[in-house]
Amino acid sequence: MHRIHLSHLPTPLFHHPALDALVGTEVWIKLDDSNAGAASGNKIRKLEFLLAEAQIQEATHVITCGGEQSNHARATALAAARLGLRSVLLLRTRDPQKPPALSGNLLLERMAGARLRYITPEQYNDRDALMQEEKEKLRVEGKRAYVIPEGGSNGLGALGWVEAMREVRGQLNLGLGAGPKPFDAVVHACGSGGTAAGCVLGATAFDVAEKVIAMAVCDSVEYFRAVIGSIIVQAKALQSTLNRQSVLEIFDTWKGPAYAVADSDQLQFIADVARCSGVVLDPVYSGKALYGLKMLQPKPRRVLFLHTGGLPGLLAQAADFSSILG
Repeated sequence: MHRIHLSHLPTPLFHHPALDALVGTEVWIKLDDSNAGAASGNKIRKLEFLLAEAQIQEATHVITCGGEQSNHARATALAAARLGLRSVLLLRTRDPQKPPALSGNLLLERMAGARLRYITPEQYNDRDALMQEEKEKLRVEGKRAYVIPEGGSNGLGALGWVEAMREVRGQLNLGLGAGPKPFDAVVHACGSGGTAAGCVLGATAFDVAEKVIAMAVCDSVEYFRAVIGSIIVQAKALQSTLNRQSVLEIFDTWKGPAYAVADSDQLQFIADVARCSGVVLDPVYSGKALYGLKMLQPKPRRVLFLHTGGLPGLLAQAADFSSILG
């Protein structure tokens, strides 16, 4: 498949004994928060394939969607700007008539020249149709737009995380991550299903782990089983050699009060992780996922945890940590 190289690879495998003690098992963190500067995070691996297709189609614009502080939207806007493409972002917010403050991911998106269109949660349910409307508007203007689904999560985007598992196997073969033996599980936050699908296919293809644990940060186990299953079928259709799958476990127990809202225990845990290891997690994705691993019983003995980024979103929620940090 065509691929644009946007990432600084391979990203490190990080281990800290104090973090093991805090979580209660051996944890190796794949630091994908460090893979692409301000665009860093798990989404950039998907965008390497998706934006390659956009270029093949001679797109002038890319259109995507996400929450108010979407990491995916920010990564898309910055990567598109790097390639000379304009971006249109449909962002879910409580009241589009009162746009949120220009902070965190929103600031970076605007700096990248993105056009932000705020929509209500009810409108967001029809996000695919709304993105097609934006595409048609641009076509009438003589522009050509490429639509990227929520989170970059389709079969093509998932191949980015198949390749990430190939990268991990190379690191294990060098003795990194206490290799060459595989991990007992790959653990990560799950918000749209594409990373999970890629890991399920790649982890077994490259002998990284026989189990993938997806910690849902929204929706339900049933929802993600259907979504991830569909993306796996799409990815297999694109790459026929992906004929085996790791065991997939999905948990929705530790997604917190709501999407992008962490409870006080989760916020405290994020602060504790930073104090004991210097690793900065975010309260929307990686913080909830690693907290879920801490709470999970029984735990895998040796884990590869995917740090999916999200620092700008963390900074936008600084006020939530005031009672934790004093």
